[in-house]
Amino acid sequence: MTAMRQLVGEVLRARRIAQGLTLRDVSARARVSLGYISEVERGQKEPSSELLAALAGALDVPLSKVLLDVSTLLAIEEATDLASVSSIAPDVSVSAA
Repeated sequence: MTAMRQLVGEVLRARRIAQGLTLRDVSARARVSLGYISEVERGQKEPSSELLAALAGALDVPLSKVLLDVSTLLAIEEATDLASVSSIAPDVSVSAA
């Protein structure tokens, strides 16, 4: 399963690229070092809630939308994982706790 920090990074990078922004642009807007943003986008650093809010603001996207995008990716990944488990052991029922 993909780490949450990687999904956050994927969403932030996709939003930045969709807007035609460079890391330098986002760095200046968010007042966060370019290197740190790069590490977040690559899933190497776990961003704090304050950093996520700053990056969302720099991308002019509500933080709730960033989190919703991450949640959607996570749900897709979980469904894929569940489907592969079901194909291995189709007689085993899996329920969420």
